[in-house]
Amino acid sequence: MKLKLLLTGNELMTGDTLDSNSAMIAKMSLDAGIQVNYKATVSDDLDQLVSEISRLSESSDVLIVNGGLGPTSDDLTAEALAIAMNVELEEHPVAIKHLVEWCTKRNYGLSEANRKQANLPKGVEIVANASGSAVGFKIRLNDCLIVCTPGVPHELKTMMAQEILPQLSELLPNTHQPKRVRFRVFGYGESNLQELISKTYPDWPDQLELGFRASMPLLELKLKVDHLKDHALLNDWQAKIKALVGAHIVTDDNRSLAKVVIDLLAQQNKTITFAESCTGGKIASLLTEVSGASNVFEAGFVSYSNAIKTSLLNVSGIDLAEQGAVSETVVRQMLSGALKASGAEVGVSVSGIAGPNGGTDDKPVGTVYLAWGSQTSMQARAFYFPGNRIFFQQIVSALALDLIRRDLLGLEEAPIYFKERKSPN
Repeated sequence: MKLKLLLTGNELMTGDTLDSNSAMIAKMSLDAGIQVNYKATVSDDLDQLVSEISRLSESSDVLIVNGGLGPTSDDLTAEALAIAMNVELEEHPVAIKHLVEWCTKRNYGLSEANRKQANLPKGVEIVANASGSAVGFKIRLNDCLIVCTPGVPHELKTMMAQEILPQLSELLPNTHQPKRVRFRVFGYGESNLQELISKTYPDWPDQLELGFRASMPLLELKLKVDHLKDHALLNDWQAKIKALVGAHIVTDDNRSLAKVVIDLLAQQNKTITFAESCTGGKIASLLTEVSGASNVFEAGFVSYSNAIKTSLLNVSGIDLAEQGAVSETVVRQMLSGALKASGAEVGVSVSGIAGPNGGTDDKPVGTVYLAWGSQTSMQARAFYFPGNRIFFQQIVSALALDLIRRDLLGLEEAPIYFKERKSPN
């Protein structure tokens, strides 16, 4: 199926509004086994809209037009489609009924501006919008199904899930039964993971699609087949990838790294604490962004200065003076002090040089020490993450969560970053 998108809006062209709708449509469509293969964006210009609708309809099976269904003069999608089809606009009885009910429910008067949203090209069918004032609509042009949708993201999402995708799925052949597996990986970049897979499996099957999506902090690795006959093949290669990538796979669902850690802590009936210096509370923030964090996290400590490290976490002033705040001895004492003060069973401490200043020959910018575990089973190690300050804090915070994830799982396999990100000194 050739699925194309046409988005309209001056705000998209100027950058005032980020285009999140096309990403949403693409992701939801792919989950249903339909891949978007082209996207165009135009301003609120009637001639441009007419031209693009006509052009794209000639090369598409389905064209989703997004935006331009509102009540104002710059909402031009219905008019443009009518011109492209050489039909008149007319007040659609289902659309006006929807508008009246929508306004009545909210105690609004039905204005002439609102009424414009019911003036649709003659012959269209309505696509229900459960929450917004503007209905969607669809019609065929040049043997292409054109579906017009509102630009409000939550309205679009509901319409895609409840109305549009079920209808598009009916157009697919019966043999088309896509299945996709996603792994969320920490420690590998796209290039080195691709190289590992290519070298290990040079006989990669053509019918199995391999894809990557880089994000911070997790890399998404995707396996996909399109047909029922290949589902067994996908299962076999899923097992191979699991064995190859091993404990670097954080999850095979959509959970974040923080959510995985929270779930493990809850399963083991443990609480966690953090003693942070260079990350400034970011590790704790990642955890508390997730619902359920309060069940496993009671206290964390941002000990940015040496004086606070000593007074709050009982770090030795002598050790700070002789070895420096960025040292294994200090992070071990920081973690021990945080565990004692909070009563948590496990934790992570971190102290490093985020830059751009403060580095030395022995400890350049990007050097960081972490300690993790419990009072009776504590590990510590130095790492090196050169880069800007924001990147450093983001990657170190994720590293802290991954180290405690591995500790909670009792994993003995050394992660690749022990070698690739070790301290240069």
